[in-house]
Amino acid sequence: MPFKIVRNDITKMNTEAIVNTANKYSVVGAGCDTAIYNAAGYEELLKYRREHIGSVPEGEVFLTPGFRLPAKYIIHAVSPLFVDGTKGEEEKLRSCYRQSLQLAKEKGIRSIAFPLIATGSFGYPKEEGMRIAVDEINAFLLSNDMDVYLVVFGDGDKALGQKLYPDLEEYIDRTYVTEKVQEEYFGKNSARSDRAYGEALASETVKPVSGRLRNAFPTLGAVFQREKKTASAPLKEELRTEASVPEPSVSEPTEDAEESIDFADEHESKLNERMRHLSDTFSEYLLYLIREKQMENAEVYKRAIVDKKIFSKIKNNPDYHPQKLTALCLCVGAKLNLDEAKDLLARAGYALSPCDKTDIIFSYFIENEIYDMIELDIQLEEHGLPCIIS
Repeated sequence: MPFKIVRNDITKMNTEAIVNTANKYSVVGAGCDTAIYNAAGYEELLKYRREHIGSVPEGEVFLTPGFRLPAKYIIHAVSPLFVDGTKGEEEKLRSCYRQSLQLAKEKGIRSIAFPLIATGSFGYPKEEGMRIAVDEINAFLLSNDMDVYLVVFGDGDKALGQKLYPDLEEYIDRTYVTEKVQEEYFGKNSARSDRAYGEALASETVKPVSGRLRNAFPTLGAVFQREKKTASAPLKEELRTEASVPEPSVSEPTEDAEESIDFADEHESKLNERMRHLSDTFSEYLLYLIREKQMENAEVYKRAIVDKKIFSKIKNNPDYHPQKLTALCLCVGAKLNLDEAKDLLARAGYALSPCDKTDIIFSYFIENEIYDMIELDIQLEEHGLPCIIS
């Protein structure tokens, strides 16, 4: 395990060294800097810096003891203040990672934890900061052996993860577990419709859950009970509605007629535009959606954490066939809704499978408009799935 992205408090990381996002002057900044000083012993660490280090230029690093931290050392990386991306910020940020890793190597440090340097109070864009961190860490590990952790979440992001996690678990249960039950009892290629499956649950004709299946899917009982209670309700309501709705008066405009007028006014041109793109390839349709949403290409591939060279291949070759994970990441990067994502994926020959947990997690994020690849990658890792970024 040479490189892993984790959700944690960096001051609690049990590594030989942690990295701090430091100021160039002997003062304590906001965010990560303050948290590390407080955990290490504020006055003691500040005194050490003032007496032994002094001012250090942006992009440079220096070493202090860890004092009260679990880590033996703190490597302080003097972070660049992000202005507009044209003031040498990227090279200074890359230097922070390179020099931190080199210093750790020189000191014989075997494990190190980084924050996402400069993406907090220093203002560096998070997705671009992640790309730089992954580039530099992976380049170092090609010829060096060290356990490297990237701690990407602060308190606010932890709260997001804690809020997201239960809902995501329920979503996986609804889609993945129910699909597996249907496959178990009705066969993988069964012709039963969803309605028939619901009727079977409602009438208690489904066999009791076997011990083997219950052990494999601990929440299955809850899924059965939930679906049993609700499966017949929509059917009864549908029949009741069909029986009770009166025929509209001929002399009065109906609600359907008003909706038709509204549709013609508001949506006909958009529909015609979509119809013109029926035969688009993946590349052509992606670029069309980006234009329609008034986004920039760079904004999309940076949010997707997709390499610029790969995006250029997609952009410049209408017949380029991306890997499925790349296509999924671009759905997030372009902030597509679920229908748009399914349509785009289909143009590359892919579909979102209810039997694939990676697909389900992507579906959940897209359906709930959570366009955060870093959080998504953490959820993949926490569900035992291969990570995309690291």
